[in-house]
Amino acid sequence: QVQLVESGGGLVQAGGSLRLSCAASGRTFSSYVMGWFRQAPGKEREFVAAIRWSVGSIRYADSVKGRFTISRDNAKNTMYLRMNSLKPEDTAVYYCAARRADTLSYYGPDYDYWGQGTQVTVSS
Repeated sequence: QVQLVESGGGLVQAGGSLRLSCAASGRTFSSYVMGWFRQAPGKEREFVAAIRWSVGSIRYADSVKGRFTISRDNAKNTMYLRMNSLKPEDTAVYYCAARRADTLSYYGPDYDYWGQGTQVTVSS
């Protein structure tokens, strides 16, 4: 059973930084793609970033390019999202997701497993 547990959310002022973590367990993720999505109140879930666990290929949403960095630690089975220069519009619940395929995707339904989410609030 795959489990994904996010942590690291919180309240931060605009311009600040946070690092989210996603601890993955239940299997070997070498052939998986891991991703971050977010959902703000009243809005649809949107893609943030994704990484191929095997080779580290990465894709970002245009809205976060240059500000967010996705990474993974194979030894710890943990994925990270470093968020810098945060803006109020980054406020959302951030979800970690895992896809049982080794091709990057920004499409939520392509992902098979989801964490419970962690709240990020950016004040102006």
